[in-house]
Amino acid sequence: MSTPYPFTAVVGQTDLRLALLLNAVSPAVGGVLVRGEKGTAKSTAVRALSALLPQVDVVSGCRFSCAPTAPDPACPDGPHEPGPGGLRPARMVELPVGASEDRLVGALDIERALAEGVKAFEPGLLADAHRGILYVDEVNLLHDHLIDLLLDAAAMGASYVEREGVSVRHAARFLLVGTMNPEEGELRPQLLDRFGLTVEVAASREPAQRVEVVRRRLAYEDDPAGFATRWAGDEHEVRARVVAARALLPKVSLGDTALLQIAATCAGFEVDGMRADIVMARTATALAAWAGRTDVRKEDVRQAALLALPHRRRRNPFDAPGLDEDMLDRILDEFPDEEPEPDPEPEPEGPDDGGPGDGGPDGGPGGTPPQDGGSQDPGPSAEAPETSESGEAPAEAPETPQPAAQESAGPEQAAVRAAEPFRTKMLSVPGLGEGASGRRSRARTAHGRTTGAQRPRGHLTKLHLTATIQAAAPHQKARGRDGRGLVIRKDDLRQATREGREGNLVLFVVDASGSMAARQRMSAVKGAVLSLLLDAYQRRDKVGLITFRGATAELALPPTSSVDAAAARLEQLPTGGRTPLAAGLLKAHEVLRIERLRDPSRRPLLVVVTDGRATSAGNAGGRTDSSPRELAGHSARLLQAGGVASVVVDCESGPVRLGLADVLARDLGGPAVTLDGLRADSLAGLVKNVRTAVTSTASPHSSSNRRAA
Repeated sequence: MSTPYPFTAVVGQTDLRLALLLNAVSPAVGGVLVRGEKGTAKSTAVRALSALLPQVDVVSGCRFSCAPTAPDPACPDGPHEPGPGGLRPARMVELPVGASEDRLVGALDIERALAEGVKAFEPGLLADAHRGILYVDEVNLLHDHLIDLLLDAAAMGASYVEREGVSVRHAARFLLVGTMNPEEGELRPQLLDRFGLTVEVAASREPAQRVEVVRRRLAYEDDPAGFATRWAGDEHEVRARVVAARALLPKVSLGDTALLQIAATCAGFEVDGMRADIVMARTATALAAWAGRTDVRKEDVRQAALLALPHRRRRNPFDAPGLDEDMLDRILDEFPDEEPEPDPEPEPEGPDDGGPGDGGPDGGPGGTPPQDGGSQDPGPSAEAPETSESGEAPAEAPETPQPAAQESAGPEQAAVRAAEPFRTKMLSVPGLGEGASGRRSRARTAHGRTTGAQRPRGHLTKLHLTATIQAAAPHQKARGRDGRGLVIRKDDLRQATREGREGNLVLFVVDASGSMAARQRMSAVKGAVLSLLLDAYQRRDKVGLITFRGATAELALPPTSSVDAAAARLEQLPTGGRTPLAAGLLKAHEVLRIERLRDPSRRPLLVVVTDGRATSAGNAGGRTDSSPRELAGHSARLLQAGGVASVVVDCESGPVRLGLADVLARDLGGPAVTLDGLRADSLAGLVKNVRTAVTSTASPHSSSNRRAA
C-alpha cells in the first residue's frame, strides 16, 4: 500500500483543513464539499484525513461494521451476541463517478435467490463506508441515479436494497466528502444541501508559498516513507487533538445567546429550511471543542456561518456562492456574548474592526475562508470587462478588426445585461434515445418505467422476473426439478428494459449582429437564452454556445456541463456588424459532427436565436454564387438532413415583421417561437415535443400551425 501524503504537510488551505477536522471531531456536522480549480490539493487533503481519525470498535466478522455496544438489530450478518469487539482503522471509501448501482448499494445473487430463496447479499460501498468516510471525487459528474441513492442513505442513515421481492437493509452512516471543479458543472440542489460545510479553494498567488508546495511535493515523490516520517510528530499531535476534542464535545454548552446568533444569521441571509441552523449549531459546537473550550462564542458562530451558509444561499446556478461578511458582522453584533473576554477593549472596537478574520479557533487565520482571498482575483477580472466596455468602448472597437469591422453595419456596441430569467416549457428531442440519464427527452435508461424484457447484454443489472420465469418454466421437467424452487439457468435470465429521460446537448446559436444590437432588445434576448440555460441546468444537459456577427461565427463555449460558464460568456457578449447566418449554422453543423464522434449516444437540440435576417455570406463554405439568404437556407437544410432537432427563437420586433425566422424554421424542420411565446404560460401547445413540429412540416398546414403556435 502506498504511503499517503501527510495531512499536516498540506501548504495553506487553512479553511479546507479546518472544515475536514471539524467533521473528524463531530461527524454529525454532515460532511464537506470542496469547490475549486484543479491542482489545489483538494483530493490530497481529503485522502490524508482518514489517517487522523480514531480507530473504530467493530463486531468481529461483521461486514457492516456494527458497534459491539450498540449493534444494528437489522444487520444482515446479525443478530450479534453482546461481547467485546475489535479495533480497526477508520475507512475512507472512494465512490468512482462511473460506478454502477450494484457497486454502491450491493448486489444480490439472483440465481440463488430464485432457486433457493437465500438472501445471498454482497455488500457495496455504502456498507464499507459505514462509520467512516465516503469520498466522491468530481461529485458534480456523478450520475443522477447514484445521487438519488446517496440522498436516501444520507437522509435515513441506512441503505435499502429491494430486488424482486428480496429485501436487505443495513446501517449506512458516513461522513460524505466531495470535491469538484465548478467549471465542469454544478450539483443538484438536493445533494448540495446534504453537505454540512463547503469550502472554496484556490491556488496561492504568493511565490514563496507556491515554492514551498513544489518543494514538499517533490520531496514526497522522491521518498514517500521518509517524508511521512518527518511529519509523523505533527500528525500525532493533530490526531491527539481530534481525540481530545471528541471527548470534550459532549461537555460543550450551546447557550441561548449563541442559538439566537445562529437563528438571526440564517434568517438574515434568507436561508431555506432549518438544516442550516442545525448544521451551524453543530459546527459552532465542534469549533469550541477544537479550541479546547466548553462554551460557544461569537467567533465560533461567525466561522460556522462562513463554512455552512455560502452554498445554501444560491437561488440558481448562476449565483456565485459566498457571504457578505459585513452583513454577517452586523447581525452578530446585535447579540453580544453574555460573558465577554476579560479584556474590555474588544467590545467598543468590534464595530470598527468589522469582525476581524484572524480569530480562528486554533489561533490561525481561520476566521476568513480562503474563498474570499481567492475570489479577489476573479472578482476584479469579472468586473473589468464591464468597466472597459462601458467606459472604453470606442477605444476597443479598433482592437477587434475582425470581419465584423470590415463589413460593419454600425459600430460595435458594448455588452448589455440580461433581463431577468423566466420559466420555460420543456423542449425535447423526438424519438427514443439511449444517452446519459437526465430530465429532458425520452430514452432507454437504467431507471424508469419497465416497458419490456430482453436477453442481457453483458452483466445482468435489472431482472425482469416474469419474463425469466416464463423462459425457465417449459424446461423444469427436463431439468429434473424435484424441489420447491425453480431450476434457473443463465440462459433463462431476462433483462428489464426501462424508459426514462436523458440529458441532451443543447447547442445555442445566438445572433449578435447589428440588427440585434438595440440595448433593450438584446437584453430581452439574453434573458431568454439565460432562461433556457437555467432549464438546461435543471434537466442535466450539456450546453454549448455559438455566436455570429460581422463575417464569422465563433464557438464562444465548447459543449460543457458548466451552465454557469455559458451564462458568463453570454453576459459579456458584444453586438454589432452584419449577419452571417449561414456561417453560424455551418459552425453548428461542425460542432455537432465532432460531438457526435465524442459522445454518439447524447442527442443534440439546436436552439437558434435570431431575427432570421442574413446580410453577409461570411465564410459559409467559400461559396460566392449565392445570396446570403440562400446560403443560410442551404446550411439549415444540411442540419435538417442530419436529423438535428431544432427550435428557432424569433427575435424580430416592431410593427413590420418579415417572417424570416419562420422561413428559417421550415428549412431546419423545427418550430419557431417568439420571445414572448417562449415563456411557460405562452408556450403551451407549441413545443411539447419537437416531433410535433417536425411531422407538421410534411402537411400543407405546417406554416399556419407554427404561426398559430
